[in-house]
Amino acid sequence: MLKWIFTVLITVLLAGCSVQQDVVKTTKSDSVAVPVTQISADTVKLEFPSAKYPETAQHIKEAIAAGKSPVCTIDREGADHNRDLSLKGVPTKKGKDRDEWPMAMCAEGGEGADIKYISPKDNRGAGSWVGHKLDNYADGTKVEFIVK
Repeated sequence: MLKWIFTVLITVLLAGCSVQQDVVKTTKSDSVAVPVTQISADTVKLEFPSAKYPETAQHIKEAIAAGKSPVCTIDREGADHNRDLSLKGVPTKKGKDRDEWPMAMCAEGGEGADIKYISPKDNRGAGSWVGHKLDNYADGTKVEFIVK
């Protein structure tokens, strides 16, 4: 009986250690772990790193403060159409990108999106970062952005 209790205890402790390791994993490209937290089967929270992409972060904060939703419903197939709608009538500026919030990949994006001119490095880096963080999530997943 004592051997059985000992075996169960060791198994539980080892399982707890492996769960803890999964929580603190990070990639080489992240200086600090930035979690995507699963809230429910179809909702996650994403901590957006303002130190890494300050112009994009500031735009997201401003757009949310102006009434845009912090939630993005992933819709990759609709991204090109949303981008066409959101940028229609917004002229390009040399040396700047037109950043959109909600992003084009969001079902909430498109016509009426908030547009701000920012540096291409910040905009494209942020877009790539978000895309990478959400790679494993299906269209229809709701993502609440938390700007840190």
